[in-house]
Amino acid sequence: MTSVDVAVVGSGIVGLGVAYAAVRRGLSVAVVDRADRPGGASVRNFGHLCIGAQIGPARRYADRSRDLWLSLGAAAGFEVRRCGTIVAARHEDEMAVLTAAAADGGIDLLDHREVLTAAPVAPDRVIGGARILPDLQVDPRTATRQIAEHLTRRGVEFHRRTAAVAVRPGVLTTTRGEIHAGTIVVCVNHDLDHLLPEVAEDIGLLRCALDMLRVRADLRRPLTAPLLTGWSMLRYGRFAQQPLIAAVRARLHTDRPDLAAVDVNQMYTQFPDGSLIVGDTHERAVDVDPFRAEAASRLLLAATEDLFGIPAPTVVERWTGVYASGPQPFVDREPQPGVIVLGVATGIGMTTGLGLAEERIGRVHGDLGVRDMSIPRSTRGAQ
Repeated sequence: MTSVDVAVVGSGIVGLGVAYAAVRRGLSVAVVDRADRPGGASVRNFGHLCIGAQIGPARRYADRSRDLWLSLGAAAGFEVRRCGTIVAARHEDEMAVLTAAAADGGIDLLDHREVLTAAPVAPDRVIGGARILPDLQVDPRTATRQIAEHLTRRGVEFHRRTAAVAVRPGVLTTTRGEIHAGTIVVCVNHDLDHLLPEVAEDIGLLRCALDMLRVRADLRRPLTAPLLTGWSMLRYGRFAQQPLIAAVRARLHTDRPDLAAVDVNQMYTQFPDGSLIVGDTHERAVDVDPFRAEAASRLLLAATEDLFGIPAPTVVERWTGVYASGPQPFVDREPQPGVIVLGVATGIGMTTGLGLAEERIGRVHGDLGVRDMSIPRSTRGAQ
């Protein structure tokens, strides 16, 4: 079929990140995807790049991703908003966690008035909050497509509607023939068990299904940045590592066992057309149930009415997001020489995926640091 330096299986954000990292190093790249267009976890999300709430390796990947998102947005022609993230605190224990987290920098505390200025929440529903400064926002439904188009213009070969059926050192076998490559990177997220089941089982990889909604809501004014709540603080490392988070968790679970039962992350982003993304719930299994209970969506809508103090929103779209979930947040395996399995096994793929890919390809083909796509592409085979 073809011969390239790097073959990538999957064109989600990690696969695109691998292709971007490789082509910037002058390498020839082929990307294989069984779908005709993006439709997985990289488009079924909030478009929220939650950089400043990460810790450890996740923060390292997120910081690197931030630069790459900004570079790609400029080169590919899509908007990357430097908007930060608003966290609305509805109780003194949540404010205490925000205060402790802000001590490390990159988070500005907000009083009641400042929160109401920053987000259209009901005045009697919040006592204060914070702004996470490094965070970004993109439109996930268009960004991944525009990145792929940009990479195509830079010489990356995309083989759509082409499934990978086997992989061995130097050879990727697909439904349209073989691709020969010195490096093969498998970036298929939760579907790893379809191609390399023994690796997925060894990792302990599951699928996490999310209930998500897009609604029309009568907000007091536009929501100009992603909005998190106390439920979100339970999930992100910068807050979850604080000793005071135990009090927040206990209170939320006691006051709202119904939301705790669906493992909610109550958060919001607004799309350019004014619609509001509402989410989300979490359910983990090897294969998630395709039949979603309406009760979960009703809980999300009722929580939205309460936080913003608005009439019932009108649902425009409902969908199930699915992403990989595992005991470790990042997957980086080399089951065979020159065959790399790479992915994010938690809900921060858009935040960290580009940085993870950049760092991993850098270890194989040399670390360039962050550079833009204006670098001339050298002859194929350069290492």
